[in-house]
Amino acid sequence: MARISGVNIPSGKRIQIALTYIFGIGSTRAKKICEEAKLDPSKRVNSLTEQELTNVRDLIDKTYTVEGDLRRDNAVNLKRLVDLGCYRGLRHRKGLPVRGQRTHTNARTRKGKARPVTGKKKA
Repeated sequence: MARISGVNIPSGKRIQIALTYIFGIGSTRAKKICEEAKLDPSKRVNSLTEQELTNVRDLIDKTYTVEGDLRRDNAVNLKRLVDLGCYRGLRHRKGLPVRGQRTHTNARTRKGKARPVTGKKKA
């Protein structure tokens, strides 16, 4: 199993697919990394030489922000919004949708499981 940016990438998969297991690398970026490292994207991870793996590792380390650094950057940006008390920060703090989606119905992913509201007592 190859280890890149602190992540064990699956050895049986194609390199282009296996790179997407790293947080911050999607399919487009994985394709670009394969081109820059001069690798065949359909080649399996277990058939890569140590030199090719080193090239990919170095390329990712020097070019892209991935894994822990990217997660930390995202957390710092979110914390900044919350601390500022701006609209987006307040929505994050309350656990509501941030980008203008409706909340009267839907938004269950952000709001959590629906809780019943008790009605008026019948007299």
